[in-house]
Amino acid sequence: MIVRIASVLLACLNLLQAGIASYADRTSLGGSLYLVNRTYRLTEAYVPDDLVTVNVRKLNAGIKLRREAALHLEEMFNAAKEMKMTLVAVSGYRSFDQQKAIYARKQKTSGSKEVAMLLVAPAGASEHQLGLAVDIGRTSSSNLNGAFGKSREGQWVRENAHLFGFIIRYKAEWTGITGYADEPWHIRYVGKEHAQAINALNVPLETYIESLALQSFGEYYAFE
Repeated sequence: MIVRIASVLLACLNLLQAGIASYADRTSLGGSLYLVNRTYRLTEAYVPDDLVTVNVRKLNAGIKLRREAALHLEEMFNAAKEMKMTLVAVSGYRSFDQQKAIYARKQKTSGSKEVAMLLVAPAGASEHQLGLAVDIGRTSSSNLNGAFGKSREGQWVRENAHLFGFIIRYKAEWTGITGYADEPWHIRYVGKEHAQAINALNVPLETYIESLALQSFGEYYAFE
């Protein structure tokens, strides 16, 4: 089904937006709904043109996101602070080469390509390259593991991220669709309207985009 969705989107976007330059633009329903995974990958040349340094507590000074995502991340962190919780940005935008190095390191330490694929996206398949994904931790621990999801901060993020335009991108029950293990620390900016809809439906981004595509282009799905 996803392959057919891609075909329809490619055809429609090529007709309506012939000047599109990047692969990311051709695998999207527009706005912040870029779908990037192992099937729909970014090229090595893709770099967002509006990256800014996030103005939140962060693990290192170089963490960046696209401007809109960065502004809403700040809004979310401030809301958490009002609840006496301090969130920390651990990782934001990553270039193709950075992701390539991270994946190679995970494959080496895990000793298995299959295990590495479950835990880390290969270069080009990472949402971090979009500048719309951010890994977050808490002041007592910036380690990216399941403990964050069980923490007070992690539970607050799970219950409130959608109010600021973010979704929890990878949940354990979605592994069969997303291909990734549970990552309660990895949030993805899609905009407030879409985030609230996705949260209400409790579905992964792949399913949500498929649903929107069917609503817009359903008549084309009669063709195999």
